Amino acid sequence: MSAPKGGVAPDTTAVGGLTGDLSKKGLSAGTVGMVGAVVIGISTIAPAYTLTASLGPTVSAVGVQVPAIILVGFIPMLLVALGYRELNRAMPDSGTSFTWGVRAFGPWIGWMTGWGLVAATVIVLSNLAGIAVEFLFLLIAQLTRQPEIADLAFNPFINVAVCLLFMLGATLVSYRDMQTTQKFQYVLVGFQVVVLVLFSVTAIVKAVNGEAIEPTAFDWAWLNPFAVDSFSSFAAGLSLSIFIFWGWDVVLTMNEETKDPEKTPGRAATVTIALIVCLYLMIAIGLIMFAGVGTGEYGLGNEDISANVFFALSDPVLGPLAFLVSLAVLSSSAASLQSTAVGPARTLLAMGHYGALPPKFATVSPRFFTPGYATIVAAVVASAFYAVMRLISENVLTDTIISLGMMICFYYGLTAFACVWYFRKQWFDSVRSFLLTFLSPLIGGVILAVLFVTTLIDSMDPAYGSGSSIGGLGLVFVLGVTVILVGVVIMIWQAIKRPAFFRGETLGIDAPESLRRRRR
Repeated sequence: MSAPKGGVAPDTTAVGGLTGDLSKKGLSAGTVGMVGAVVIGISTIAPAYTLTASLGPTVSAVGVQVPAIILVGFIPMLLVALGYRELNRAMPDSGTSFTWGVRAFGPWIGWMTGWGLVAATVIVLSNLAGIAVEFLFLLIAQLTRQPEIADLAFNPFINVAVCLLFMLGATLVSYRDMQTTQKFQYVLVGFQVVVLVLFSVTAIVKAVNGEAIEPTAFDWAWLNPFAVDSFSSFAAGLSLSIFIFWGWDVVLTMNEETKDPEKTPGRAATVTIALIVCLYLMIAIGLIMFAGVGTGEYGLGNEDISANVFFALSDPVLGPLAFLVSLAVLSSSAASLQSTAVGPARTLLAMGHYGALPPKFATVSPRFFTPGYATIVAAVVASAFYAVMRLISENVLTDTIISLGMMICFYYGLTAFACVWYFRKQWFDSVRSFLLTFLSPLIGGVILAVLFVTTLIDSMDPAYGSGSSIGGLGLVFVLGVTVILVGVVIMIWQAIKRPAFFRGETLGIDAPESLRRRRR
């Protein structure tokens, strides 16, 4: 096997019992168990941070049908997760979407699949740091009873400075070994889940007792997605719903560091999604019962509170314990800031290891056995991106985050189709194979592809997102397409500099027949 230009060829050490192109990269094997993987998965999804920002807009789109939309959004995520699990069983590699895309479709499509994952996570890293800053000052304002302190978060220079400190702290934790990451996440994830359960249960009890702001009796019709008024509202709600589940795939990027890498990551991903959907349903139902979906002062349909529903309702629901909600969202965004860095760092590590990026990205810390260089690069890029966007315009940053939905559909969809194609010779080997390697990922991939195209078309309208536009095209569309085109340009440059990877010499297409032979 040829070595990538300026790098080293992958060794032939078995990974998860497999041989061939896949190889170990020097990460600390066997350090993450099932519970640790699930905790890190929940942390990356960041339920407190994600739901407080998305619940209001989802209510505006679909009203009391939010629980139904959550369930519908859960379906493609679960279907795609099943496909991810099968790919991980066959190819447990830290490159995940990148590696699987290459093995199914070749180096070009595989490279872009990896780029989609890296771009999406780097973008959200910057937003997580920004949210952490805002909730830090909100929490201080609550505890000191000085509301003006919260306004400091909106001073761009103070905001950026504190944001960079958050990024520095998260990078230091991510750079260290996975045991440090797990201990850090156990505390923050445990706390936010306890507070969210307390928050939602209290809201439900107060609604039942008639002590709520807008007591609304629970109706099973809330779980009926066909009750949504129009397809456009349904699509808008579904897009938001898919966003709130994003991040579970981080547990698969740790597959070379988990115990039983062929099974643990896939199971952890499925368990993570199932736990999150239960938590989301409890919170959504509780807040609808407590505050209703109207446009009153505390109604979930009120645009003035839609950007931060939990903060607005924390005092009416929890009274003197309201500060716990701000602390939970702060811990959620801080925990997710650290755990989200796990995914892009390990994908960049794999891309460097197989010669798709400069070999420096394949560097592993000799002390902590983590992708040190890739972790630092991801953090620096995310920090620079946030600082520039924040100082230029808050609208640009907001629209960039909205365009994140397109990137999620882009690389999740490609990975789902990679599963279908990679196992094409095995579709009819058994009922299980048909369901998990063909039907489930195919349906999940098609749903995500439809959402990607729909969002792409809708976002061309300048009214989409913040209402900003460039050359008559919506800013969300321009940003989303730009991110993809930047990936294409970098890929072409790497093809010129590192042709061995793009010729399939360092990581090639794996014929499904060879997988069959290995399993025999």
